[in-house]
Amino acid sequence: MNLFELSSEVAVVIGGTGVLGGALAEGLAAAGASVAVVGRNAERGQARAEGIRKAGRKAEFFAADANLRDDLQRAHAAIRDRLGPPTVLVNAAGGNDPKATVTDANRFEALSLEAWRGTFDLNLVGGVLLPCQEFGPAMCAAGRGSIINIASVSAHIPLSRVVSYSAAKAAVLSLTQFLAREWAPRGVRVNSLTPGFFPAEQNRKLLFNEDGSPTARTQAILGHTPMGRFGKPEELVGAAVFLACAQASGFVTGTDIRVDGGFLAQTI
Repeated sequence: MNLFELSSEVAVVIGGTGVLGGALAEGLAAAGASVAVVGRNAERGQARAEGIRKAGRKAEFFAADANLRDDLQRAHAAIRDRLGPPTVLVNAAGGNDPKATVTDANRFEALSLEAWRGTFDLNLVGGVLLPCQEFGPAMCAAGRGSIINIASVSAHIPLSRVVSYSAAKAAVLSLTQFLAREWAPRGVRVNSLTPGFFPAEQNRKLLFNEDGSPTARTQAILGHTPMGRFGKPEELVGAAVFLACAQASGFVTGTDIRVDGGFLAQTI
């Protein structure tokens, strides 16, 4: 038996237009899944799906804003028609709003409530809540499914500056465990992945200066990471494929898998 075979699965990757979500979409497709790349950026989404098809796998792009329930409903219906009923859901949409970041010029007590709410909408509401409300009940009705939510090391230990992002990702972990308990009797497993530091659009300005040199924050991050480097997007794939495969992880739910180079194991 191949523990990591996904040829019978239809995987929906919300945020599949991004760096990490795109790598997960490609990895699930390489394991045999039919993949629905879902996101707001049609150009990047179409390119991602086309790249997967060129590799001999099945993928299509579906435009949707995960913060809009109607968008998700339309995407769900189209995915069912064109690929089949979804059996795997990866919630990879997320990011941080610089206006909700604490700096010397933007103290915590002066943070924008609008930016705070926007960060929660992106990472928790559209990032997990609405997609789970849309796709989860159908999986429960079918009696099987795997939902994988993307958390962050900042969900475990709040990082300096990114206070709203850290709080939103901590809520992602809590919601993951709640849904794992609720839906386990109905055959649906709900787990999370905690990436360490992976350079992407949302954090590049925090990690690198305009000339490409590392910032002081990068030096601090790598000094706190036992492996001494950033992660590569493809290094998230193995954990995602494991969680997606019922034959490999059929008794795993409510769990968080850390892919962080040892960041959360480091103290002093």
